[in-house]
Amino acid sequence: TDTKYLFSRKKLPTILSELAKYYRILEINNKRTNAYRTLYYDTPDFTFFRLHQNGKRNRYKVRMRKYLDSGLCFLEIKFKNNKGKTSKKRERKEDFENILSDESKKYIEKRTPFNADVLEPKIWSEFTRLTLVHRHDKERLTIDLGLKVNNDSKQSELQNLIIAELKFERASSRSDFTLVMKKNHIRPMRISKYCIGS
Repeated sequence: TDTKYLFSRKKLPTILSELAKYYRILEINNKRTNAYRTLYYDTPDFTFFRLHQNGKRNRYKVRMRKYLDSGLCFLEIKFKNNKGKTSKKRERKEDFENILSDESKKYIEKRTPFNADVLEPKIWSEFTRLTLVHRHDKERLTIDLGLKVNNDSKQSELQNLIIAELKFERASSRSDFTLVMKKNHIRPMRISKYCIGS
């Protein structure tokens, strides 16, 4: 289960300071930040975008994501069911596909009700991520900053925006992160980088 929050970058130092006693930061090869690049696919009339904006459950997201520090690239399919639970399936790819390969189309059609022939690239995004893990509870927190989005004609840099996502086994109003958010008057909201970009 996941819950997302959106807040101003100027609040980040205070929030990280308050979280420090509850969470550890993920560090890989002496790096505490990781860079991501993502290409989102949708139908010509933006079906995935509209379903998300209208608050529909049982919705899908199809994307390719590259973990820039390692060079690993995956085709990813996210599904949110009518109980609010999110699942993700992914398959390793050599690199981004502006035109989906036959293999990728088969993978998508096996896991979604959509005809992959109609899917097309819509939005690119890039961001930097911090990952925090709770010291005692089964919680993981990602904090994304420096979001840039672009398509063939426009580009936007959303440098003052922070997107935080709390991932946990079951909903709890007693999460330390949730309490810190409440203290700072930041409410959870339904949001995605794909929808922001669109």
